[in-house]
Amino acid sequence: AWLQFVAAATSGGAHLEEAEAAASRAHFVTLTRGALRELREANYWIRLIQATRLHGWNAAAPLIAESTELIAILTTIVKKAAQK
Repeated sequence: AWLQFVAAATSGGAHLEEAEAAASRAHFVTLTRGALRELREANYWIRLIQATRLHGWNAAAPLIAESTELIAILTTIVKKAAQK
């Protein structure tokens, strides 16, 4: 679970970095949607780690809250960018 979490979380960030240099609005939307998918996956892994108490990790609650907020922000960005 740890490796999947790290891969999803870092991939989401990489998508956002790439979106900053998107060649077009459509490219920006595509890359930001990719980031959103990865952040949703990272959120899933955090919740799974918390539920199963993997490695005795009990610091999941703040990460779940923050990733949920980031998902909401990116969802709004994607919706607004796709409408234009």
